[in-house]
Amino acid sequence: MNNVTFTVADAAVSIIKAPLVSPFRIATGQHDELDNVFVRLTTSDGVRGYGEAAVASHITGETVPGTVANLKSAAAALKGRTIESVEEVCRELAPSFAGNHAGLAALEMALLDVASRLQGIPLYRLFTGITSREPALAFATDITVVIGSLEEARATAREFASRGFTAFKIKIGKDEELDLARILAVREMAPESRLILDANMGFDAKRMLAFLDRLDSHGCRPVLLEQPVPKQDWDGLAAITRALQGSGTLVCADESVGSLADAQRAVESNAVSAINIKTMKSGFFEGAQIARLASDHGIPLMLGAMMESALSITASAHLAAGLGCVDFADLDTTFFIKGDLSHSPYLDESGRFDLAGAGPGIGVDLSKSWNTD
Repeated sequence: MNNVTFTVADAAVSIIKAPLVSPFRIATGQHDELDNVFVRLTTSDGVRGYGEAAVASHITGETVPGTVANLKSAAAALKGRTIESVEEVCRELAPSFAGNHAGLAALEMALLDVASRLQGIPLYRLFTGITSREPALAFATDITVVIGSLEEARATAREFASRGFTAFKIKIGKDEELDLARILAVREMAPESRLILDANMGFDAKRMLAFLDRLDSHGCRPVLLEQPVPKQDWDGLAAITRALQGSGTLVCADESVGSLADAQRAVESNAVSAINIKTMKSGFFEGAQIARLASDHGIPLMLGAMMESALSITASAHLAAGLGCVDFADLDTTFFIKGDLSHSPYLDESGRFDLAGAGPGIGVDLSKSWNTD
């Protein structure tokens, strides 16, 4: 990674909220609004960088007050400090974010934004060369069909297929009969699209395989099955992976892999056939290590998100572009947000990212949204 020296003149933390188009419902809970914690760093030269922590208490147990406290403590430690290596500073401060990886991700994001802005390069350039793959500057995200009614699933699929989306990620795990109908409705509305199922730990191995058999009887097979069982159920993950070997459906760990150590366990045990990286789970630097591990072992990667605004989504798009080894992009949460925080400069209405002409840094300015209270 390229290093640049700078001094942090000011560091501030703010909670920024935004309404959602509709509730974002999954098997373990839901978001009713975006309610995230942001950090802003300003250098002695007046360059600003921004970071975002997307707090998903129903998934990770993190809280907004705890994240604010951790980021304010880090901000105080950074004020007046001269930074020579962003990565070293982040590793130094990481222990203070134990159990609060979203907070660490926000800090890393802001420092990376500053470093790349100062060098006049897009953020993705800081992550090229980490894997053996060439940068991938253009790619498409899927769109999520949240848990809801059959009519809602059909309407979502119809709308986004008409926009040009070609991959649909369907949340399941609350009602198997309704889940089955919703999946088939999405296939009906978007017959040429790839289907991804995300159970968010809502099944056990036996029930999951039986559910997939039912889908098979309708001639419907997903390309990827994400986190079908509770995160500590490695035996269940392995059983599903073995059963689906050669079927064309990948079994992807999400909640089960929140760290490099988890990823190493997944690789060594052959428990899954794909891994989902999220910066809010592992941060940018550890996420890049997980990507390199997976890439070295030929394991497909998904890069996903919590309920993140355009800032964090665009930063993750830079990470995906620089690593070049992301097979499934799940960076769609801006389509669920209303207002300024929904606009990424490199994402179009059909779900395609294009960073070929990206400017310095992340490319998202929060000055209009920043709460100075």
